[in-house]
Amino acid sequence: MSKFSLAVHGGAGTLVKGMMTPELEVQYRDALKAALDVGVDVLKNGGTAIDAVELAVVSLEDSHLFNAGKGSVFTAEGKHEMDASIMDGSNLEAGAASLLAGIKNPVSLAREIMDNSDHVFLAGDGAIEFAKLRAVEIKDDDYFFDRFRFEQWQEIKDSDTFQLDHSLKKDSKFGTVGAVACDQNGNLAAATSTGGMTNKRFGRIGDSPVIGAGTYANNKTCAVSCTGSGEFFIRGVVAYDVSCLMEYKGFSLQEAAEEVIHQRLKGINGDGGLIACDSFGNIAMPFNTEGMYRASYDNSGKESIAIYS
Repeated sequence: MSKFSLAVHGGAGTLVKGMMTPELEVQYRDALKAALDVGVDVLKNGGTAIDAVELAVVSLEDSHLFNAGKGSVFTAEGKHEMDASIMDGSNLEAGAASLLAGIKNPVSLAREIMDNSDHVFLAGDGAIEFAKLRAVEIKDDDYFFDRFRFEQWQEIKDSDTFQLDHSLKKDSKFGTVGAVACDQNGNLAAATSTGGMTNKRFGRIGDSPVIGAGTYANNKTCAVSCTGSGEFFIRGVVAYDVSCLMEYKGFSLQEAAEEVIHQRLKGINGDGGLIACDSFGNIAMPFNTEGMYRASYDNSGKESIAIYS
């Protein structure tokens, strides 16, 4: 069988070990395993990397445990604003959507934008209008209500405070989801999805839907999905920076990923992590937080699921 690989993440930053019950840890590991299995099944059967990352992220969006899709956090107005992006490394085509309300699976809307529009990035009402034209599934507000997320919001509601899920200020640390894959033909793809910041205002958009910042894929180098403090990932053009170090400096995947997360990102006081793979099926998953919800299936067939360092 030809070699292939897949990695998924459920966000950088974790519940501190004293807060993580054995039962809750099992739930997170099971959710990561389910998303990994969905993507690996696609690749095992000769499917494409782009299909694998989309379906893996859909699985994570459908879980209330992660800040994306069903588990998205509340804005200052008590609403949900979701973002997502996807990129095909074989042709550099990409799709992204932002400020989404009611979209069950934002990553699938990003895929529709890539495949069925002449654009890369749609936002707000226009993105919703396009979603309706493409019959993308829409849910009412009740679908996105989660008691834990609601209580997170209540703690800082009516203040000027906003909260990243993995912020050191709180023990409630969950975040962005994403996937990267290399298929049996050596094609790469990446996808990322998020519910943003708790209590965010002003239509804030992070790195997740920004091609080159939160998501990037190029068969010549790598596929990358990021998670962390979005403003820093945008300023550092983090996903593309990994690719650049490989293309122009000759770095290996691991060298490039670690340089970006542990040196360049930290150099501007950014925290977070990323998952990445190259066209040989190698995987890198560096992070500079206490942990990162992650799972992988590498080119030797080895499976790994982890939360802490």
